[in-house]
Amino acid sequence: MPDTHVVTPTSRPDLPTEIARRRTFAIISHPDAGKTTLTEKFLLFGGAIQMAGQVRAKGEARRTRSDFMQMEKDRGISVSASAMSFDYKKFRFNLVDTPGHSDFSEDTYRTLTAVDAAVMVIDGAKGVESQTQKLFEVCRLRDLPILTFCNKMDREARDTFDIIDEIQEHLAIDVTPASWPIGMGRDFIGCYDMLRDRLELMDRADRNKVAATIEMNGLDDPLLDIHVPAEQLARLREEVEMARELLPALDPQSVLEGHMTPIWFGSAINSFGVKELMDGIATYGPEPQIQKATPRAIAPEETKVSGFVFKVQANMDPKHRDRVAFVRLASGHFERGMKLTHVRTKKPMAITNPVLFLAADRELAEEAWAGDIIGIPNHGQLRIGDTLTEGEMLRVAGIPSFAPELLQTVRAGDPMKAKHLEKALMQFAEEGAAKVFKPAFGSGFIVGVVGALQFEVLGSRIELEYGLPVRFENSQFTSARWVDGPRDKVEAFIVANKQHIGHDNDGDVVYLTRLQWDIDRVARDYPDVILTATKEMMV
Repeated sequence: MPDTHVVTPTSRPDLPTEIARRRTFAIISHPDAGKTTLTEKFLLFGGAIQMAGQVRAKGEARRTRSDFMQMEKDRGISVSASAMSFDYKKFRFNLVDTPGHSDFSEDTYRTLTAVDAAVMVIDGAKGVESQTQKLFEVCRLRDLPILTFCNKMDREARDTFDIIDEIQEHLAIDVTPASWPIGMGRDFIGCYDMLRDRLELMDRADRNKVAATIEMNGLDDPLLDIHVPAEQLARLREEVEMARELLPALDPQSVLEGHMTPIWFGSAINSFGVKELMDGIATYGPEPQIQKATPRAIAPEETKVSGFVFKVQANMDPKHRDRVAFVRLASGHFERGMKLTHVRTKKPMAITNPVLFLAADRELAEEAWAGDIIGIPNHGQLRIGDTLTEGEMLRVAGIPSFAPELLQTVRAGDPMKAKHLEKALMQFAEEGAAKVFKPAFGSGFIVGVVGALQFEVLGSRIELEYGLPVRFENSQFTSARWVDGPRDKVEAFIVANKQHIGHDNDGDVVYLTRLQWDIDRVARDYPDVILTATKEMMV
């Protein structure tokens, strides 16, 4: 008999109970699809908050829990990924909120390196939108399992089959309905739970109330006639029969491999369909997964602690100039006060004040397990891409940094404050909020971002957090590339192209360009020099 045993995610050793109950996931969506509202309801059903903060309520009452930067509060958009941990039934959910705005895609991209699954939220009227598609492609690169929530079914929405077809076509993934909507807009009364053959009815009177569930045996149960109007019931029976014939059945393994997505329909603002989605995350979402690293991968069940920094947030508390590094634990059981090795500097770090997040609220983390996300307050020692271990020189791989698409020079309103500006810019560069380049010639700094809104956010944060008004001006350069290759060739290239050379905040050499022609010229004249649009954030 040949040995047919293959190591698949299902045949790995059983994880310790505490690790196995972790579900670490991000929510991805186009702006306005209802991601912040869904996050609120997750916290509500997880018992983490008493009442969801309405996005449309007035004044202070409308401050949603996951948006804590001043600009997010003013504009009602999420621009920095926050992490939240809460319990749901016997599970510990670690939810990483991501900015939906396309100008913040790099922050989102890095966030997705720290999760094991993603929940994709789409708007029932708009279907798959451009930003959803971009973020989905990132999940694809990482083979992340995806669960889909089709929101806003209480408003006019598209035909259910059309929505499913569009997801299958645009995103090239099999879609299986976990629930089926009954009516839409004003006529939307709830969903039929296709996984458990039962009826879920929406309560329009109380938005924070969990939907009523009516147990039944299939679509022929006479109970359905009592609760669903005859016309809607006939349509429901017909559609569910078609769906079961035309669409694939739920295959948990296929979901874990990222080839299939189950879809739930609902209305987050009415708390409808959210609980079913949470049950779906618990049942079909993956346990903490193996992390790619060099020289070897890290398994969550290893007893020694390891983790990596995927985000740095400065000035979460403006009264104290603090920085918090968000660390995803890759293995082991962490306890407060542990000494961990900071692999990049090879120095030990005592982790005395680690925090767990509930949006802007924090509490001291006495312990944490693989899959959890903890915050480590520090004064700039920790950067994105850093790995912490109990001594082994491991480096988690795959945290990208992208070349910015927009460049501007930045100057302090008061020339005497240039040193302060440098400090502020370096802090934002380490946080990953922007790229900061120091040209070899001339004074000042060039700031590079992915989307124009980031200049606004930076300007407002520098003024708010450092009391420094700044102005951004057009730069003569339009893009930047990192320079790599044999040392002697790179040095010769630098000497010959001084006007175009700068350094990023890590001291790496950058080639600042005006036109695509510049890049083509380098490829032609310097075949040994490599210009790259991404660099991996590990040192």
